[in-house]
Amino acid sequence: MSGTLGIAVIGTGRMGADHVRRIDRVISGARVAAVADPDGDRVKEIAAGIEGCAAFTDPSAALAAPGVDAVLIASPGPAHEATVLEALGRELPVLCEKPLTPDPAGALRIMEAEQRLGRRLVQVGFMRRHDAEYERLKALLDAGELGRPLFLHCRHRNASSPSFFTTEMLVNDSVVHEVDAARWLLGQEVTAVTVLSPASSAAAPEGLRDPQFILLETSGGALVDVEIFVNCGFGYQVVCEAVGESGSARIGDGQSVLVQSRGRWGGEITQDYTVRFADAYDRQVRRWVEATRRGEVTGPGAWDGYAAAAVSEAGVTAQRTGIRTEVSLAPKPALYA
Repeated sequence: MSGTLGIAVIGTGRMGADHVRRIDRVISGARVAAVADPDGDRVKEIAAGIEGCAAFTDPSAALAAPGVDAVLIASPGPAHEATVLEALGRELPVLCEKPLTPDPAGALRIMEAEQRLGRRLVQVGFMRRHDAEYERLKALLDAGELGRPLFLHCRHRNASSPSFFTTEMLVNDSVVHEVDAARWLLGQEVTAVTVLSPASSAAAPEGLRDPQFILLETSGGALVDVEIFVNCGFGYQVVCEAVGESGSARIGDGQSVLVQSRGRWGGEITQDYTVRFADAYDRQVRRWVEATRRGEVTGPGAWDGYAAAAVSEAGVTAQRTGIRTEVSLAPKPALYA
């Protein structure tokens, strides 16, 4: 399409509001045409600061608003399926924050809707694929510079978890990023999940089994281990080391300004994912806008959202039972080959 892409942003909580800011102030070629959120006061306040932006409490009304050419969904996961399906019914391109759906059955329904259209319209917001360090690691692996990959060693730490966080969310909302990153980096599917739990940290809220150690097996014979620790207390850290037959490479150790003063040295630890992955979010939305204007989908699609949901489902089963759980995937449709 020519001209500016009009985007409806569904959900204006922390992530949605950040995307509104990004579209309005950071990237070019797009504008916020409509916003929708159940909080009427909040959505009106956001829209008031953007020329030509309409405010709604109903997502359907935002999708039908004049000037809407595409949809960015940042509402809670359980609401995603209905909005994505409606957007597909209107043949609107979609960027949907993870998860595509909380369960693989919902993602399958979205894939079926895309297949009926005969083309991809959905991109899932796995922003690590757009991070400069992850892109460099992917390039090293694809070029064979590390040899055949054997292991990915991952650490995913948050300073603290929100009050509503549950044990299942360690997999569904946090480790799902490692699941997608591993699939993308290795070019392999995850075939089985094992979850081990040490004694819970004293900092973990009552009832939350934190931290956990998660082992993913892949179709290519690689192993991926993930330490997930969402109440580490000191900051936000995402580290990934790839070990191959002839070398290794690690990302996530990037330092900010190193200060040496008064007999001490030190730096700063990022406290938040929106800071650590700010550039990745910018690149993700910019690339989505550019591809959408060309009539293309270039990022992770509905199949990737489905595969991540299937692995997460197996992971939650492994959490609950303590038993290695195999991942069941439907045959991959030709549209996503």
